[in-house]
Amino acid sequence: MPINQMHREVCTPVVQNPEGMLRLIKEYQLIPFFLNPIPGYSIAEHTPPEFWLTEENLGPWDWKIECVQSGDVAYGKFLLGGKAAFATVDVYRELINWRRSLPKYRPSADQQKVLDYLEEHGSVTVPEVRALMGMTKSAADAILAKLQMQTRVLTGDITRVYRGADLKYSGWQRSSFCAPEALFEDMDFPFPGYTPRTLKSDLTPAESLEFLKETIRKVCGDVPDKVLMKILG
Repeated sequence: MPINQMHREVCTPVVQNPEGMLRLIKEYQLIPFFLNPIPGYSIAEHTPPEFWLTEENLGPWDWKIECVQSGDVAYGKFLLGGKAAFATVDVYRELINWRRSLPKYRPSADQQKVLDYLEEHGSVTVPEVRALMGMTKSAADAILAKLQMQTRVLTGDITRVYRGADLKYSGWQRSSFCAPEALFEDMDFPFPGYTPRTLKSDLTPAESLEFLKETIRKVCGDVPDKVLMKILG
């Protein structure tokens, strides 16, 4: 049987609202938004076709806003070389621990300039990167995408954009970005029942990589290392 054909065959669409999407993310712990080399391993494949960007329903494209604003998951372009994905905080912590240990994910001088701005202001948007760096929108998008792959920047918030005389929402959105450490930092005055979260890992970078591989294998079966490394980048 081809790789993970069984996983695809048992993949039943379960995402029909924001709550279902958030449950799926927490169940998988690390999952790409769109189709990828592992069959059945995406938000898209768990969503019925009638919920995908129709005139009546914007589906996961819109529901991701509630997922991001829940504060329970990380969202950004951090898998498959810079494709959109979700992760629980604990799993994203291990992604940070591994990625930041690699020389290829060290920020360049231009990228560091964006990070310095981020540290000073708390968040950054594409227009702000354009103004800061004097670059085009596509270049600003690219620099933010690279910082997301480095696990130094995450989507902090997404807002809906309403346009036209009737203020219609057609899926246009505006995102702001922040450092993961700021997004998931421990609270200074925890309330009853609050569980402090930290992004500091107790594992070595190599152990974090193995943890990430096993996280995917738990839901996708015996995926070859070559495929896992293509996913994890």
